[in-house]
Amino acid sequence: MERISSLQNPRIKQLLRLQAKARERREQALVLVEGAREIQLALSKGYCPEQLFICPELYAHSDYPGLVGEIADEIKTELSLPVFEKLAYRKGSDGLLATLRPKSHLLEELVLSAHPFIVVLEAVEKPGNLGAILRTADAAAVDAVIVCDPLCDLYNPNVVRSSVGCLFTVQTAVCSSQQAFDWMRRHKINILAAELQASQWYHQTDMRLSTAIVMGTEADGLSSFWLNNADERIKIPMRGYIDSLNVSVSTAVLCFEAMRQRGFR
Repeated sequence: MERISSLQNPRIKQLLRLQAKARERREQALVLVEGAREIQLALSKGYCPEQLFICPELYAHSDYPGLVGEIADEIKTELSLPVFEKLAYRKGSDGLLATLRPKSHLLEELVLSAHPFIVVLEAVEKPGNLGAILRTADAAAVDAVIVCDPLCDLYNPNVVRSSVGCLFTVQTAVCSSQQAFDWMRRHKINILAAELQASQWYHQTDMRLSTAIVMGTEADGLSSFWLNNADERIKIPMRGYIDSLNVSVSTAVLCFEAMRQRGFR
């Protein structure tokens, strides 16, 4: 197995560019994924690794000791600890990095249940929020997350990290708001817009049939497009001094209310 111990190695420079720049990820059609759990989840959903980088000193303490053995030897490269630490995005890494080919994330590829529950995000800009929402979506077993007009890259390293790999387990589509709206109308999905000034409480809204909740940005909320085209506008009661929750927390509240209404099935 090849071992890289120099930060000047061209392959290391390529990985640093992949980590730092969305443009580089698009041009190379590659994403960099850190962590054994995240890589294992990606593999379980059909992603194929192009390269696997291993730091033996860190991987020796991994909770996934058998993962490396599942991957072909010819794509494995060993990294020295200083080189791996330069590439690692988070503290306490378990010594694995992989490059993967991203998926297309088209609306037409989504597979829905009989009465789907969908999360729609408009103009999400913070990777940490997007990752946290994907983690919630996995926990609540929502049918899909649709990201409309995003202001951050779906494969930003912080999305992967904050989603703890749920980016790979949740069906995700990326499109414009108009495309999402037209698609939901074709599938007869009831659209609920989360809005601070809404008159209807979320827990008094029926979410048992085909439903989508549409979440806006923390700074500006939803655009007039979604407010005007939603079937209903709903809000979460706020009893303190602050008038809103973090968007990922609001999404979790609404998702699990839908799951409660559906008997957690």
